[in-house]
Amino acid sequence: MTAPRVAPLPELSPRLTFLFAVAAGASIGNLYWAQPILGFIAADLRVGTGTAGWLVTATQLGYALGVLLLVPLGDVLDRRLFVPVLLSASAVALLLCAFAPSIGPLLLALGALGVTTVSGQALTPLAGDLAGDAHRGRVVGAVGSGTLTGILASRTISGFVAGAAGWRAVFVLAAVVAVLLAVLLHRAIPPLAPRTKMSYPALIGSVGVVVVRERAVRWTLVLAAIGFAVFSLFWTALTFLLSGPPFGYPVSVIGLFGLAGLAGALVVQHAGRLHDRGWSVPATGAAWLLALGAFVGAAFVGRSVVLVVVVIVMVDIAVQGQALLNRARLFALSSEARSRLNTALGTANFAGGAVGSGTATVLWSAAGWTAVTLAGVSLCCCALTVWALGRRGPLAVRLAVTDVPQS
Repeated sequence: MTAPRVAPLPELSPRLTFLFAVAAGASIGNLYWAQPILGFIAADLRVGTGTAGWLVTATQLGYALGVLLLVPLGDVLDRRLFVPVLLSASAVALLLCAFAPSIGPLLLALGALGVTTVSGQALTPLAGDLAGDAHRGRVVGAVGSGTLTGILASRTISGFVAGAAGWRAVFVLAAVVAVLLAVLLHRAIPPLAPRTKMSYPALIGSVGVVVVRERAVRWTLVLAAIGFAVFSLFWTALTFLLSGPPFGYPVSVIGLFGLAGLAGALVVQHAGRLHDRGWSVPATGAAWLLALGAFVGAAFVGRSVVLVVVVIVMVDIAVQGQALLNRARLFALSSEARSRLNTALGTANFAGGAVGSGTATVLWSAAGWTAVTLAGVSLCCCALTVWALGRRGPLAVRLAVTDVPQS
C-alpha cells in the first residue's frame, strides 16, 4: 500500500547533486580497488594471478546480493539514516580487507564489502525522486557520471597508493572516505517519508513482481547484464595484459590507464539528456555498435599502447553510456518503485559483472587476450540482437512511452 506524502519533495540542489555523485562514485569505487593491483596482491599473499582474479568476482557477487537484499529498503526507510548506515558498514568491511592475513579471509572480506557498499544504488533513485520529470534524465545522468568516474578513478588511485604505501593502505584510505561521506550525507539529505509501507518479505518479492509485469524492464535488464559482463571482462583481462609481456607495467602505471576510461566517462556524463529528448532506445543501439567496434580493435592491439588507450575510451563510452540510458528508462516506468527497479538493475548489472570477471580469468588462463576479445565480440553481437528484437511489436510501443519526455 502506498504511503501518503506528508509534504512535497524538496528540490535537488546542484550542491546536493554533486555530493550524491561523489558519494555514489566512492561507493562503487570500492568494488574496483583490487582490480588493477591483482598481480601485486597475488605476489604479497603468495598465490597465482588466476587465483587473485577471483577477488573481483567475489566483490561483485557480494554487491549483487547486497543490491538485491538491501537496496529495496530505500522505498520503506528514511534514506537520511539508511545511506549513512550503509556507508559505515562498508567502512568496517574495508578495514577487514586491509588487515586480511591471507587470500581466504580477503575473499570473504571483499564479499562483505560488496554486500555493504550499495549506498550509491540507494542514492541514485533518491536523486530520481527529488528531480523534476523534465530533468530526471539529466540529474540521474549527473549522479551516474559520478558512479562511472568512481569506477575508473578508483583504478588510478589504487595503483598510485599501492605503489607508494602497499595495497593494504588502499583499503584504509577508502574506509576513512566512507566515514566522512556518511557524516556529510546524514547532514545533507532532507528528511523524507517512506514511499511505501510493506513487510520486508513482501518488499523483496515485489522486485520480482515488477520484473515479471513489465517486458520493458526485462529487456533493459538483459542489456544491462550483458553490458556489465562486457565491462568487467575487458577491465579484468586488461590488468593481466598490461602486467605481463609485452608491456610488463607496474601497478602504478596500470592504474594510469584508468584515466583513459575516465575520459570516456566524461564524454557520456550527459547521456541522460538523450533520454530527456526521446532518443534513449536508438542511442542504446549506437552504443552497442561502438562496443562491438572496440572489441574488434582490441584484437589487434599487439604492442601498441595508443591502440590500447583508444579501445579503453571506446569501451567506456559505449558501456557506460548505455548503462545511464538503461537507468533513466527504468526510472520513467514507475515513480513509486524506483528503489526496487534500481535493485533489479543493480542485481542484473553485477551478476553480469561477476560472470564477466570470472570468464576473463578462465579465458586468460586458457588462451589469453585473443580469447577474451572473441568473447567480447560475441557478447556485443548478442546484445545487439536483443536490442533489435526489442524494437519490434508491443515492446517497442512500451519503450517509446518511456522515451517520451515528461512535462
